[in-house]
Amino acid sequence: MMKTSKLLLAAASLALAGSAAFADDDKIVIGGALSMTGIQAPLDTPGYNGALVAVKYLNDNGGVLGKQVEFINIDGKSDPVTVGNVAVELIDKGAQVIVAPCDFDFGSPASREAQSAGLVGISTCASDPLYSSWSLGDKQFTLSMWNTTMGATAADFAVKEKGWKTAYVVTDQFIAYTKSLSKYFVEQFKADGGEILLEDTYTNGDNNFSAQLARLQALGKKPDVIFVSSYGTDIGVIIRALREVGYDAPVLGGDAYDDPAMHEALGEKFGNDVYFVTHTWMGPEAHPDMPKFIELYTAMHGKAPDTSFVSTGWDTIMMIAEAIKAAGSTDGAALAKALEDGQFKLLTGDLDYGTAEEGHVPNKAAAVIELKGGKPSFVGWRKPESLPKP
Repeated sequence: MMKTSKLLLAAASLALAGSAAFADDDKIVIGGALSMTGIQAPLDTPGYNGALVAVKYLNDNGGVLGKQVEFINIDGKSDPVTVGNVAVELIDKGAQVIVAPCDFDFGSPASREAQSAGLVGISTCASDPLYSSWSLGDKQFTLSMWNTTMGATAADFAVKEKGWKTAYVVTDQFIAYTKSLSKYFVEQFKADGGEILLEDTYTNGDNNFSAQLARLQALGKKPDVIFVSSYGTDIGVIIRALREVGYDAPVLGGDAYDDPAMHEALGEKFGNDVYFVTHTWMGPEAHPDMPKFIELYTAMHGKAPDTSFVSTGWDTIMMIAEAIKAAGSTDGAALAKALEDGQFKLLTGDLDYGTAEEGHVPNKAAAVIELKGGKPSFVGWRKPESLPKP
């Protein structure tokens, strides 16, 4: 798991120190329930760090609607009940917008509370289509592409670009994200003319892949590509297990692979022929403004970002600010309409939301990354021509 720096702890303490009295006519207060601890921290902590950079940037440049922006985050502790309680506390103290964790299972309680209070809620990077206005309400959004895009991008990349025609698929039964990502990959892979040799399951935390390996070996043939939809440190466990018994086929996955701790765990020996679909690339090849963001981030945190999840936090805050300016207020209905009507040029790609009736579908592209010798490199932006139905 990603270690939390002393700087981060200090920033969190500063944020919480001011949490007793949020409400202030001279401030715009954004409340966050991002998880600084637990299994969700490697996705939420970078987003939190990126959000802090955005808030400083906005305030250094006049704020929003002439007001300073304050981002108050209380640790959701990777626990859905805690996340919901945190959101209630933030709303009770005057938060005007809620930023939710980067996952439906962990983040949706915060958005439900925001909806109940008539506020806009935005997840930094939840990608399951359950994170939609259909299930959470007409003022709820996610910054991320849905898994329909993530899974289809991976499938198209495999079949259309690489010519990989057969696949072995492993689905971690952990959360909605891991299950639906495989579902949409399989659907698109078949639509592209590929063949699924075997669909298997895994239980997060098992740290034992021997039963799955036995079933794979019983096939009598090796797949062209292996799609592993998992979460946290288990991704590295599964890839190492495959490699150690001679399965050298390329491994594909989603944005949970965008974790430097996992890359380090695989190392030079095992971190090869691994591809994943994520939010952006931390370099100028992905966006002309990326170097400036990296400069701002490094100045604040003392080191350059090493995962694209930092960009999701920056983009979430910057998009909220742009929508507040367009709406002229933080009123939930007006802000939701501004988000629906707006077209946002983000570090994580251009974003155009569908209407509430369309689920607030986040129409955007995806970044494909390759791992070589345990080091990530940018393959490019991809946007499927067709998508599985959510």
